[in-house]
Amino acid sequence: MKVIRTFGTRGLILATALGVSIGIASPAFAQAGPDPVIVNPGGEVTYLGSLGGPSGEARGINDSGQVVGWGHTAYGYNSSVHAFITGPDGMGMTDLGTLGGSDSYSDAFGVNDSGQVVGYSETGDFSQHTFVTGPDGMGMTDLGTPGGPFSIAHSINDSGQVAGSYENVDFSQHAFITDPDGMGMTELGTLGGRSSTARGINDSGQVVGQSSTGDGSSHAFITGPNGMGMTDLGTLGGSDSVAIGINDSGQVVGYSETADGSRHAFITGPDGMGMTDLGTLGGSDSIAYGINDAGWVVGDSETADFSEHAFITGPNGMGMIDLNSIVDFPNGRYLHNAQGINNEGQVIATASVSTIPEPASYALMLAGLGLVGFMARSKKQVA
Repeated sequence: MKVIRTFGTRGLILATALGVSIGIASPAFAQAGPDPVIVNPGGEVTYLGSLGGPSGEARGINDSGQVVGWGHTAYGYNSSVHAFITGPDGMGMTDLGTLGGSDSYSDAFGVNDSGQVVGYSETGDFSQHTFVTGPDGMGMTDLGTPGGPFSIAHSINDSGQVAGSYENVDFSQHAFITDPDGMGMTELGTLGGRSSTARGINDSGQVVGQSSTGDGSSHAFITGPNGMGMTDLGTLGGSDSVAIGINDSGQVVGYSETADGSRHAFITGPDGMGMTDLGTLGGSDSIAYGINDAGWVVGDSETADFSEHAFITGPNGMGMIDLNSIVDFPNGRYLHNAQGINNEGQVIATASVSTIPEPASYALMLAGLGLVGFMARSKKQVA
């Protein structure tokens, strides 16, 4: 499933590489589809397996390395798409089921440190509702929707506050936050337009996402603690921006249109102050999906040959490196995107099939070793 790159709120809702030599920690990559993996700080790549079908994608990771996302349940026409959770360090994959039977679909986007999972699922009446589980993915509770037939959750913090969006009866989208443990939905408002979507939440309840502004554009936003107040984060010179991830100091990542019409990944300072362009890997576009408490950012970027590669930065977004320059997968595989990073430095990514350039030069290898040192220091600071 590829993220739909559109600034329309409906599209948004629907929608490391830290070593020079990489060892494969799990079975050989034999499947044809994109495969979810963890890239560990020591350089090992862990293949997460599947739910029985050809492919899947990792969406979120917590600090113990539990990963959530979606996977095909079988090959061929009998396949459904279901949400999953793994055990610590990506070991073992459990099908979370759906809110409407085995033939329905579900997708998981966020997981907190107790293993509570959020996402959305088709229901028995073919609506799509937000769900939250208990610890370690146990049980799936339908959080419903206050308006129309559609709601989705993208993120959950350690107290169980959920951030997401629902569709109203007039087809507008509304960002929401819940009370702890997913109870109740409080609308967050907008930046002056009719729609908003929420994408990330931190442990103080600061929520980030995107809202229409009333002048035809849509801007990234951040709220105060517990979703109070909505602040416009602006753009990198263009008309639109989207906030996707936030860490516990309030540093925000996402992407923004620039003055020349391209879309670049950005990072802010604490509490959303200031927006810094992270650049690209040589192409015109990039997007940041995840950030940990040390400010390491992950995402994907277009390269000079128009392909899309995963990237990681150092602390506070410093220095963007193509993960494929220092990771050598067998059988022509490469890291297509990186969706998240935890405070232990574990990165979730998608391995796809393609022919990529040879590993980078000795100078870039040294840069990779420098990143390992940064990661080790960051882990000590977090601990």
